[in-house]
Amino acid sequence: MEDIEDLLVGAGAAPAGFRLPITAAVGINPIKKKKNNKLEPLSLLQNSSTPQVPGTQTIFLKTFGCSHNQSDSEYMAGQLSSFGYAISDNAEGADLWLINTCTVKSPSQSAMDTLISKCKTAKKPLVVAGCVPQGSRDLKELEGVSIVGVQQIDRVVEVVEETLKGHEVRLLNRKTLPSLDLPKVRKNKFVEILPINVGCLGACTYCKTKHARGHLGSYTVDSLVGRVKSVVDDGVKEIWISSEDTGAYGRDIGVNLPILLNAIVAALPSNGSTMLRIGMTNPPYILEHLKEIAEILCHPCVYSFLHVPVQSGSDSILTAMNREYTVGEFRKVVDTLTELVPGMQIATDIICGFPGETDEDFTETVDLIKECKFSQVHISQFYPRPGTPAARMKKVASNIVKKRSRELTSVFESFTPYNGMEGKIERIWITDIATDEIHLVGHTKGYVQVLVIGPESLLGSSVTVKITSVGRWSVFGDVIEILNESHSVDKKTKSSPCFDQEQDTCACSEEKCGQDNCCGQDNCGPDGCNSDAKCGQNDKNVLGNESLLTRRKPSLSVGESEEIGNQKVDIRNVGYGDWDVVDMVLVGGIVMSLLTIAALVFYMGF
Repeated sequence: MEDIEDLLVGAGAAPAGFRLPITAAVGINPIKKKKNNKLEPLSLLQNSSTPQVPGTQTIFLKTFGCSHNQSDSEYMAGQLSSFGYAISDNAEGADLWLINTCTVKSPSQSAMDTLISKCKTAKKPLVVAGCVPQGSRDLKELEGVSIVGVQQIDRVVEVVEETLKGHEVRLLNRKTLPSLDLPKVRKNKFVEILPINVGCLGACTYCKTKHARGHLGSYTVDSLVGRVKSVVDDGVKEIWISSEDTGAYGRDIGVNLPILLNAIVAALPSNGSTMLRIGMTNPPYILEHLKEIAEILCHPCVYSFLHVPVQSGSDSILTAMNREYTVGEFRKVVDTLTELVPGMQIATDIICGFPGETDEDFTETVDLIKECKFSQVHISQFYPRPGTPAARMKKVASNIVKKRSRELTSVFESFTPYNGMEGKIERIWITDIATDEIHLVGHTKGYVQVLVIGPESLLGSSVTVKITSVGRWSVFGDVIEILNESHSVDKKTKSSPCFDQEQDTCACSEEKCGQDNCCGQDNCGPDGCNSDAKCGQNDKNVLGNESLLTRRKPSLSVGESEEIGNQKVDIRNVGYGDWDVVDMVLVGGIVMSLLTIAALVFYMGF
């Protein structure tokens, strides 16, 4: 089946809550079996009857791939939910399967193939979205399957409705970007994945994603800032900037990444309650903006973290990959950001066994990883993707590729990047529950994962913790302070101006007392803040030096209290001040009831 363009010339996306007429909005090919088993098209006006009213069915949604794919799935889930469809993780009980695919690696596509086969065996209606159908539309596995392209996610409701009627629908071509204001159901309600552009400017010889996402297409600064303001109002605490190459943003519309980031940072809450995480960027496109990027990464509302893929430590391999930078230029990115940004954390990617990689090339890669000691390295074996130049190159033997992958993984896992953190006081932002369902997950400003024990009411909050122990992949901490929403940060400073993590004391004695970036009026002396005062006591609700939450059961909820040590913590009142009138009336009623019971017991006994 050929790709079907929109039948209504100039038709854009339907606004939320409004459906375009099917005959004008979606190209469909209704099919009907004849007695001789051949298929013949029906008229567009002949729609088969459906057993259920559209919008009442359950949709199983499965996502593969990157954060951009995850954002696309959240947008599709939001639109389907807004029309009444239920989104489920239960494949067997669903009326239709929607699979959002990834084409980066062979294993992801193999998993997609397996899922499609299961769906066909179960005789479930199926819609496939994402990069695989967009980049490889003629795959045998996609025959007879409805398809939603990466720039057609705003049409998913129409495609689902027609597929449930037994029609095959394919929407792949579009010249405009989907709106950022579509309904969205976030996988994590505290995290907004914000796509700032689609496609890229590169032409890496191994990459299939370019075939799917295409050339660079950037959203405007105003539309992105508007989205940021909207999600902050929704209670989002982390905004992840996402794209195929963040650094290339805006080059097609006359702006650049620093312009966008500065505009977004200016729109974030001054209390530091919502943090910005900058997504993956390739070295060529940030080299000219290194100092500006470093300044933004120093901002209190921006995580001091960046994902910069190097892929190989050999210049000859980088040339074969057409990566458009040298190892020396990558080192310049790492060295500059590490020097200018306190606590900077950099993640990178490595491809083992790229065609033509010699033992000497691989040794250079190992040396680079040993030199930089990255806290995060994503190591993958080379997978030839159909239709890419690298797929036609002479391959390295698979046993050698696996051996190199194991060796590099062993080198990386020997690092202990968090050893110096034990005993430190850190501010973290808590946004998730760990897979063990016991710990809550937070991140430091350097995006180091911190696991703490506390009530689920801490989700979406910012706290200070004392790091008690460190592991290879994360650290553990005790919550000592819950920061109030009124706590503010100085957006003009490059890092927290007041708190000395090494000494756990106030470090702003030369600042004027009473300012937001000082220690508060109560701790002022003739020469400024008292050096032994706990920083920011006027801005934070201090629970004490020892964690009051470490041994609390995760099920402890708002309104409960628990004895810990010699103190009783009322979770309802943490950070919210003294009892109100209702609390006092209730307590008074309880006291009067107890006195009445005591009097009755005394009278009966007498």
